[in-house]
Amino acid sequence: MVHDSLRHKGMRRKLVETVAEKGITDQSVLDAIGKVPRHLFMESSFVKFAYKDQAFPIGAGQTISQPYTVAFQTQLLNVAPNSKILEVGTGSGYQAAVLLEMGTQVFSIERQRELYVKVQQLLPKIGYHPRFFFGDGYKGLPTYGPFDGIVVTAGAPYIPEALKQQLKVGARLVIPVSKGEHQVMTVVERVSETEFDEKQYGMFSFVPMLKGTS
Repeated sequence: MVHDSLRHKGMRRKLVETVAEKGITDQSVLDAIGKVPRHLFMESSFVKFAYKDQAFPIGAGQTISQPYTVAFQTQLLNVAPNSKILEVGTGSGYQAAVLLEMGTQVFSIERQRELYVKVQQLLPKIGYHPRFFFGDGYKGLPTYGPFDGIVVTAGAPYIPEALKQQLKVGARLVIPVSKGEHQVMTVVERVSETEFDEKQYGMFSFVPMLKGTS
């Protein structure tokens, strides 16, 4: 049984207001943030932190991303309903849930077995059904591409060529690229089969994107 009380819903409304005040204008993103029960992605003893606009540890050296960061990346993706989205770094599953609330098909890849197993149990239990994959995010999922959008939820030292090649023409890759201790939020748009346009959208802080699987 999913426990989502009036109190939780009220806290979510406040979170949506906070995220909007920080500059998120895409109503479909705000609606999705308002629907996803973020408290169910955290240990019960930390529920009071669930609707604060901050990241929080979830185990295996990973975090559940700050809601504003999730909303910002999602807004940059510019997704439409029924879009096929590749998420690199399932983590807690929160970003996948937000994308699913927006009516997209989500293909999510995770390299940490502990998180991969945990999120496969959690998300379907609370009504979210992405396609789960255990593997190396640097390689993406070429068998299932090309994608209408790709979002990377960890700080990458560079933009993996394999991910760029899995974009449809007109699609975007949203990826935080490391610069010192922080990352620059970068959007790579595929403008033709051979051309890519790159834009940067400010500094963020993510856990590092690791190669291989563990």
